[in-house]
Amino acid sequence: MDHPAIPHLRQADPILGRIIDRVGKLPPGPRTDGTHLGALARAIVFQQLSGKAAGTIHGRFEALYGGRAPTPEELLATPDEKLRAAGLSRAKTLYLKDLAARAADGTVPVDRLHELGDDALMEALTSVKGIGKWTAQMFMMFRLGRPDVLPDLDLGVRIAVQLAYNLKRMPTPKEVLARGAAWTPYASFAAWYLWRSLELPETADARRRLLARDAAKRRKHGAPKRALTKRAVTKRAITKRGGKARRPGTVKRGASKRPAAKRSAAKRAAARRSR
Repeated sequence: MDHPAIPHLRQADPILGRIIDRVGKLPPGPRTDGTHLGALARAIVFQQLSGKAAGTIHGRFEALYGGRAPTPEELLATPDEKLRAAGLSRAKTLYLKDLAARAADGTVPVDRLHELGDDALMEALTSVKGIGKWTAQMFMMFRLGRPDVLPDLDLGVRIAVQLAYNLKRMPTPKEVLARGAAWTPYASFAAWYLWRSLELPETADARRRLLARDAAKRRKHGAPKRALTKRAVTKRAITKRGGKARRPGTVKRGASKRPAAKRSAAKRAAARRSR
């Protein structure tokens, strides 16, 4: 391994250096086949899907254009129903059309994205519906080969940092960035080695436990609380006072249904008549 990133990361972070030695290989180079538009479309198709399902849908998508990525004009001319029939959701269809529209009118210079600086590139990509910070970072790392991108929002990177540095809890994105300051200008390499560290035998079981715990926590805190009905609120209040619950709007058996003011007036009239 003779890339200048390796000695820099080993010297800047001995713990990461040990991970590099255990992984024992260099990250792959950027994916230069196809077009930038095709790479972004693929990223949108693959969002929130398993690799196998996403690969099937992406294959159907490109089959609409002869087995290749479409041009912006071709994508814009494709009826939504045809994209939906290929397996794309309504939202992803909207995202792809927005990407194509911005590419066609030059708002996002798709063919010249590699010429933009990191900040300008991030701004251009995240202006597209459905492309957030994480997707933009993946494009910068694996399409353009930018060496100093740290995907601080990525769950895998955060779990890998927790395990590698023996942290009691998963670090926040802000904490990942703070720790990763030492990895500049090769943060992309550091992130790749952290991902690969999760595949090592000594960390695989710990990774599965952390993922299961995180999923359970999200289910616990993400479940909406059921709103109490008016009847339940009344029942709870009466129970606290030691009484029996009644349906709202009902009165005790034998009690007059007339308002208290009317009952008092009736009593006074009866008293006058008895005099």
